[in-house]
Parts: sequence; structure tokens; C-alpha cells
Amino acid sequence: MNVETKEDFLLLIKQIEQKSGYKKPKAFGIARRDFGQLNKDKVLQATFALVNYEQNYGSAAIILESFMQRGVEIDFKQSEFVQSLKLEDILFILSCFKPFLEEEGHQNIDLIKIIKDKFKEDEFAFVCLFEDEEPKSIESVYLKLYLLSSKKVPLRGLNLNGAFGLLNNVAWSDNTPIELEYLRVNEMRLKMSKQYPKIDFVDKFPRFLAHIIPEDNTRILESSKVRMGASLAAGTTIMPGASYVNFNAGTTGACMVEGRISSSAIVAEGSDIGGGASILGVLSGTSGNAISIGKACLLGANSVTGIPLGDNCVVDAGIAVLEGTKFVLKDKEELKKLNKDFDFGKEIYKGLELKGLNGLHFRQDSLSGAMIVGLNKKAIKLNETLH
Repeated sequence: MNVETKEDFLLLIKQIEQKSGYKKPKAFGIARRDFGQLNKDKVLQATFALVNYEQNYGSAAIILESFMQRGVEIDFKQSEFVQSLKLEDILFILSCFKPFLEEEGHQNIDLIKIIKDKFKEDEFAFVCLFEDEEPKSIESVYLKLYLLSSKKVPLRGLNLNGAFGLLNNVAWSDNTPIELEYLRVNEMRLKMSKQYPKIDFVDKFPRFLAHIIPEDNTRILESSKVRMGASLAAGTTIMPGASYVNFNAGTTGACMVEGRISSSAIVAEGSDIGGGASILGVLSGTSGNAISIGKACLLGANSVTGIPLGDNCVVDAGIAVLEGTKFVLKDKEELKKLNKDFDFGKEIYKGLELKGLNGLHFRQDSLSGAMIVGLNKKAIKLNETLH
């Protein structure tokens, strides 16, 4: 079909989407891939300049049609689809977008134009998700990490089971992944010719700042402190030192972070994660239960939090609030007013029994050593000039 007008374009989209078995993707994007230095077929990293989630279905239809036009079989019953772009695909896509080529504001079209100018065989790949199931490719893992870090999808909103096993452990040098085996094989040549690269770190995940541009009022004082796949709300400050934010974890409002937010942990607006404080992840003592920290909470320096907290809670410095930790309950009547649906019928509670309650203050009696939970009487407020 020759597309000359916007009406022609809409008709073409309708025809594509009416094909037997066709399915609109939930998410899609075009990735530039870095391949292995020894194994030329091994994908080490996938970089997206633009990701789409439950939007721009017309662009997806045109790109999928370009593959079908050259005989590529697409199984729409599979959860994902990854296909290398060829120059003929690019030209076909641009021909279908002809009525829009001179207009501004069409990001997917602008991306195709840039790729055409930078085109290299097999370097670029179209990646789409038809269903949110366990990822089957490195490209789909990266697409999901981008969706989380760009806040297209909320934390814990995507299936990342098996993602860690798909990614390759590589050396990273100025955000370029290098096969470890390549360094071993070429070590003598590289070192004796003063060409051995500066290795910044070795990991399966790149750093957040290598792929994501944060909001103007978000501060990350050390790039190693935030892993790709994390999500940071505007106004969040990540201090150096003991701070760290893992993938599929982060903040949903402006926060001060000087401690560790482990995988799948979420911290709400106005909370302060003190120096060296640790929020346990799903693999570190929470029985697989993901932890959320409510609004305006304070986790004291070097504390450990292993249960979900409601709003306006305090964990004193140096203590551990774990699922099995036993706490003596104080201020029962005041706490009832904040948590009307909770039965405060006992004197001693395990930490897990108190999950999600508001206004709790966890502390330890310095004389008896008893672990105590009572009403938090402190107002937690971040310094607005810092966020």
C-alpha cells in the first residue's frame, strides 16, 4: 500500500491489526546492542533511547509489518519478540510514515531517522513484549529495566524472574561491556602495548546513570550507588558512602538515601534512610516478602528493617527490626487511633505482626536491652533546600 496521506496511514494500521492472530504489544522499543569481543553473537548490553508502554500502537504495527513484508515469522502467542533491523526495514517504515516525516513531536519516527543515518547491520534490534512473562532474552531484560527506571511501569510491576541468569557477567569500562574471556586471552598484548582498558567494575548490570537521565532536582553523588533497573522519584538524593539502590527498587517521592535499598524495596515520599541503614531485600531474610517503607519515615544510622512500615515510623539507630524480633508494646491507646483496624490485644508482638502499621517507633531500652515499640512522637521532615 502506498501511504501518501494520514488517512492512508490509519487505513494501513487498521489492516495490519486486523490480520489473523495479530496482537498489540504491551511494550516495545529499538535497542542498539553491544556484542562480545570474542563471541560476536553474544549480546552484552542493549541500549534504548526511547521505550513505549501501552502506547504508540501504530508505530509498533508498522515496524512489525516491515518484518512480515520480508518473510519473518512472528509468533504473537509468544511473550516477546526480538528481531534485528535491516536497511530494507528502515526504508519501509519511513515510507509508511511519509505523511508525518516533516512534523515535529513524533519520537518513534525521529528515532528511525537517526538509526537510518547510523545504520549498521545487526546492531539495532526491535524488541517487544506481548505479555509480561519471564524474560527470554537479554534484550527483553533491558527493555524491562528501562521501563522501570524511566518510571513507565511502577516498581514490582514487571516479571523479572530469571533476569539475573540471562545477563552476562562482564567488565565495564566507560560504560562499555567487555567479555572477561577476551581480557584473559589478550591480557599480554593489551598490557604490553599499554592498551589494557580501565575497568570500572565487573557485574551483570550496568549503572543507572549510564542509561537514564534523572530529573533536574535528583542528585546521585556517586554513579556506582544506583543500579540500572532502579527507579528514583524527582527530588531524591543518593549520598555517597554506604548508600545503594538495587534494581526493581527505589523511591516514589523525594527522599534522602544514605543507606541501602535492596531489590524490590520501595521507599515513599519524605523518608530518610540514615547512614548505613539497610532495608532487606526479598533474598535477604524477609521470607520473600517485598518491603515498603511508608511516607515520612526515618531509618536510623546502621539500622536494619526487615518488615514493611506504614507512614511516620522510626527505627532507632543500630537496631534490627526483623520478622521474628519480639517487641514490647507501649502507647497502646494512642496507636489504636492511628491503626483502627488492628487488634492491639497483646503485650508482646513479633515484628511481622506489626507490618504496615502507622506511627510506630522501634527502639531498644538501654538499661534492660528489651526491644520496644511505641508511638512515634517525632515529626520527620526533609530539608526542602536539599530536595
